[in-house]
Formats: sequence, structure tokens, C-alpha cells
Amino acid sequence: MDIVLASAVDAIAGFFIKGGIFMIPLLALSVIATTVMLLRGFALRESTVMPAAIEEEVSRLEPGDELSRLSELIHENPSPLSRILLTLLRHLSWPRADNAEAVQTQAHHETARMESGLVILEITTGVAPLLGLLGTLSGLIGIFANVGNGDPMVIARGIAEALNTTIMGLAVAAPSLIAYNYFMRKIEVMSVEMESVTAELLAKCYPNPDQQPSIEPLE
Repeated sequence: MDIVLASAVDAIAGFFIKGGIFMIPLLALSVIATTVMLLRGFALRESTVMPAAIEEEVSRLEPGDELSRLSELIHENPSPLSRILLTLLRHLSWPRADNAEAVQTQAHHETARMESGLVILEITTGVAPLLGLLGTLSGLIGIFANVGNGDPMVIARGIAEALNTTIMGLAVAAPSLIAYNYFMRKIEVMSVEMESVTAELLAKCYPNPDQQPSIEPLE
């Protein structure tokens, strides 16, 4: 078992060493991209973004009901949905249209916060293949520069550099592209769901759009 493990480690190390200098930024990009994927995956869990207790409380409320329980849940479950609903509750003294505009502004801020870090995946998707291409060209230059010498080792080294950096570039870019599209789609779906919950609470707080709600705003 130890021999197999040692052989695998040697093969991996050899792969990176043969890839040349462009393997260093590609390896750094892979570490950064993986870190972003893990952090965003943890932060974008549905239970973290949209606590079920708050959604259930909004569904339970009827026009004119007290909002004390909802306020407690909002403070107990900090989340993007909580902050959006808190904005709504703090501006109940405003006309419905003005309150809805304040809520929409807060929702844009929360969406931007959920998207934070994803630009790194987007950059990685474009940069990694280019670094792989640079490594490929560097390897080809080494091959052509030594064709006349007839040294097979030098030529083999150039071929390894060309192929290894190409593989590494694509290996870094592909998961980054998949993760970026997955997270963006997930954020889009959750944003629509948060908008639906917010619209429901807004309708219950302003049953008659032409009148001020009878509920006092939160401090």
C-alpha cells in the first residue's frame, strides 16, 4: 500500500515538474478556485439564505397580525432574507411604494453579497486555459529549438510541458465554469423565492395600498 501511495505521489509530482513554470500559477488558481467553491457552497445553503422558520411565519401571518414573533425569528436567524424583511418592517410608516423601493434596494445588496467571490471563478474560467496555452507554446518552442540537436530527452521534455500545461489549464477551468454557472443559477432561484416571500409580507402589511398599515414599524 505504501509503495502504491509513493508511486502515485511521485507520478503527480512528476506531472507538475514536467509541466514547467506555468504549472505554478495554474496550481495557485486551482487552490483559490477550490477555496471559493467551498466557501460559497457553505454560504449559499438554502437554510442559511432562507431560514424555513421565517418563511413559515410569513405564510402563517394574516393582515393585521402582530409582527413580534416574526421580528424575533428575524433576529434569531440572520440571513439575506432576514435583512430584507427587516428593512420592510422598519419602514412600515412609509407609503407602500416607498417601502417596496427600499426593500428592492436591500434585495440588490443581498444578491451582490451572495455573488461575492464568484468573479474569481469567472476569471479562473478564462485565465486557466490561457495559461495552459502559454505552457503549450513554451513547450513547442523548446521542441523546435532543439530539433536540430537530435536530443530525444529535450524533445520529450518539451512535449511533456506542452501537454501537461494544456491538461492542467482545462482541468482547472472546467470545474470553475461548472461551479460558477451552478452558483449563479442557485442565487437566481433563491432571489426569486425571497422576492416571493417579501411580496407576500408586503401584501399582508398593506392590505389596502391606499392606506397606511395599522401595524407599528419596528425600531
